[in-house]
Amino acid sequence: MAQNEVYQYSLVSALMDGVATHGAPISRVLDHGDHGLGTFKSMNGEMIVLDGVCYQMKSDGTVEHIHTPSEVITPFATVTRFNPDVSTRATISNKKDLPALLSKLFPHGKNHFLAIRMDGTFKRIKVRTAGGQCFPREGMVAVAGRQATNTFEAVKGTVIGFRCPAYVMGLNVAGEHLHFIDEERQKGGHILEFETEGDVEVGVSLMSKFHLEVPTEDEEFNEASLVHDKDGIAKVEG
Repeated sequence: MAQNEVYQYSLVSALMDGVATHGAPISRVLDHGDHGLGTFKSMNGEMIVLDGVCYQMKSDGTVEHIHTPSEVITPFATVTRFNPDVSTRATISNKKDLPALLSKLFPHGKNHFLAIRMDGTFKRIKVRTAGGQCFPREGMVAVAGRQATNTFEAVKGTVIGFRCPAYVMGLNVAGEHLHFIDEERQKGGHILEFETEGDVEVGVSLMSKFHLEVPTEDEEFNEASLVHDKDGIAKVEG
């Protein structure tokens, strides 16, 4: 796949319905991109794809490098071949300040996908990690109710993520969806809050091509209601 095109496997609405027993091998996802995020079988942990390498950030606080991606599956992932259109430095005092920065960098990008990367020192960053389903088809709201949260201070690392336009809510997560991993690749998770320690490196690309693959021969997916639950998605994704 070309640079700065979005590839997505399955739907956020499918995760909401608990469709997470089966999926695509991570090796197939990595064929489409080197920058991204997602989850793992049974929603066990948070995925980050950084420079073409996939890591699983678990609820017990550990991080696993996925050395054999052909043997590990994902029920949901979003990736791109990242090549920033804009590279800059910025101080971000709050996660809520990020949309204004993105709008400044891409004033006509409201209805496009943006891929985001930030590298540097974070004064404070709060993350959560999902511990996985207790039984097949358990929905994401219930899984998120048992999530572990951690706050890291004065930590160096990388933020990877996307800003998706409002019209894809349910297919993906509208707005900013960000994951973090530290420089030593030993801790991280789905970002709830963050503040940078001075300037960090910020790279952003605008994307206009979106490739979606949905599961086949998957009973859970075939029987899922896939109802658009905007409030539920917003609640679990923070």
